[in-house]
Amino acid sequence: MFSDIHKTAGVCYPQGFTAAGVRAGIKKNGNLDVAVIYTEKKAAVAGVFTKNLVAAAPVHLSKIVVGTGTAHAVVANAGCANACTGEQGIRDAEKMATIAAQELNCRADDVIVASTGLIGSNLPMDKMEAGIKDAVKNLSKDGSVNAGNAIVTTDTYSKACATEVEIGGVQVRFGAIAKGSGMIRPDMATMLCFITTDADIDQKLLQQALRDATEVSFNCMTVDGDMSTNDSVVVLANGAAGNKKIVERGDDYEKFYETLKNICVEMAKRIASDGEGATKFITINVTGAESFADAKKVGMAVANSPLCGTAIFGTDPNVGRFICAVGYSGVQIIPEKVIIKFGDIVVYEKGLVTKFDEEATRKILSEHDIVIDIELGLGDAAATVYTCDLSFQYIKINADYTT
Repeated sequence: MFSDIHKTAGVCYPQGFTAAGVRAGIKKNGNLDVAVIYTEKKAAVAGVFTKNLVAAAPVHLSKIVVGTGTAHAVVANAGCANACTGEQGIRDAEKMATIAAQELNCRADDVIVASTGLIGSNLPMDKMEAGIKDAVKNLSKDGSVNAGNAIVTTDTYSKACATEVEIGGVQVRFGAIAKGSGMIRPDMATMLCFITTDADIDQKLLQQALRDATEVSFNCMTVDGDMSTNDSVVVLANGAAGNKKIVERGDDYEKFYETLKNICVEMAKRIASDGEGATKFITINVTGAESFADAKKVGMAVANSPLCGTAIFGTDPNVGRFICAVGYSGVQIIPEKVIIKFGDIVVYEKGLVTKFDEEATRKILSEHDIVIDIELGLGDAAATVYTCDLSFQYIKINADYTT
């Protein structure tokens, strides 16, 4: 669905979007650190943000922009989160929007702002101003790769994808860039994701589609159980494709939603797979629950367990850790009904750890992509959670983060 050609196009794949990423000296390593995404044609905007009560200044400002219903641009930086920075942080976030608006000849309340990096430091606004102006000068249809690289922190690579779908007889394009590697946990994670589309869609429907897509994607991934202050997922829909505007639920809306959901799930998988220090990507399928919420709760209990994460890192089929996490998840399970499988091997059923082939199970746990199936036997609801293993490198990265 997401070809290599489309990956390089990213947020510039839909009609009418340009982007850029530049070096402004905000990151200590001197890499790209300021990104701008722009559409001259005003776009409907939707956003979903962290639920952490200690939200960063750009989150507060971007919520206001989303509340207006429209936007022209996103300006983002890495290297400084502008979180826990008080009134100065709010002023700095507002100045980011104002500088971008002046350079782009639009209103400041049409500019989404986002930051990621170290919490507790003020933005170096002289560098930020120069970076934003430089990024605007370098906006191009080939700018998505640099924009994606400008928002990463401890990521090993920039996440990007793009696709298209026919809606109402018209080809509609979608593109995305995202970052996220550590402090990853719903709702949502230390992550930024910017999605563009040239679809024409009502803003309220766009917001609903993003909210629903986020619930089964970004809110179903975790690396370490920590919730960040800066998480933001934003969609801009500029209508340049020329499809008949989607103003109600129906076939056109469902096609739009499914495509948006697929983009979000793809980005969530890449973020979880690129978790700090990760050596393995883990998909946990929970079935047979009484509700989606229960299935997700069980999956997240296993995914957030340090003991389960380290067992997978060490290819240790310590099944007791997994059924233990299912049992303390808060869902009223019946242990005798639970079935747990590592790959195609049943390791727990009828209330007992099975006499499984340990060598074959270790081989499954030694793969990069690992699937764990948990059947609860209580209902028809299901959820899928994405995570990674917990390695020595995760500790090293986070022990040295500020130094």
